[in-house]
Amino acid sequence: MHTQLDAALLLSQPLTWLLAGLIVFAAGYVRATIGFGSGLIMVGLLTFMFPIKLVVPMVLLLDIVGSILLSGYDFKHIRWPELSWLLPGSLVGMVFGAWLLYSTPAQHLTLFLGFFLALYVLYALWVKPERLPRIARGWGLPLGTFGGVIGSLYGGGGPPLVAYFQMRKLEKRAFRATFQGIALIDNVIRIGLYVFFGLLAFSQVGAFFLLLPAMAVGLWFGNRLHLRISEVAFLRATLLLLAIIALKYLVSGFV
Repeated sequence: MHTQLDAALLLSQPLTWLLAGLIVFAAGYVRATIGFGSGLIMVGLLTFMFPIKLVVPMVLLLDIVGSILLSGYDFKHIRWPELSWLLPGSLVGMVFGAWLLYSTPAQHLTLFLGFFLALYVLYALWVKPERLPRIARGWGLPLGTFGGVIGSLYGGGGPPLVAYFQMRKLEKRAFRATFQGIALIDNVIRIGLYVFFGLLAFSQVGAFFLLLPAMAVGLWFGNRLHLRISEVAFLRATLLLLAIIALKYLVSGFV
């Protein structure tokens, strides 16, 4: 594992740059297709190559690009009332998660996240994703808080927010647009928190610029697929990604 993540390392090791670029491309493709998952994919795979405390802040910068581009593209589809409870919960969760990332080994919470996701996926498959019950907006407060903690720790608080949006019955375009809206707000705030805790270094910005083209290309291809898939396929794809993420965190929590 490399002990640094900056432009100098990537330029001096083209193979490392290529592998990291492929991971970022895949993450952008998934993000544009189903609206979330890029942060968790990048953190989950890049941490095999770099320390998590270097990866998470750099991934945050890449995720902001995805949020800006997708929220701008889908701006008129954002359901602003859905953020009324999600946003306050996310703010509380982000502060707590950033403090945990700064002061404790973040991997200690991976097992809990894995169990939560696995139970939700099993429940959704049991009732079928298109038949999930509709929940009240108030559920946005606890799920937003959980998402904020996970976002600060692992670079993406998507899973709890996905559960909320699925059970609020948002169609795929509104789902993706509204997710980008709260993700953009969250990411900007997280930058401030990471700077405050000294987690974001200037050297990581160089790596961000070298990996940015891979993110942009992945977003472009993923958006083309998003506009073509059906609502049912979209729901099932989100559950598949959640199941993969759950398995990854369950395995890492036990190892």
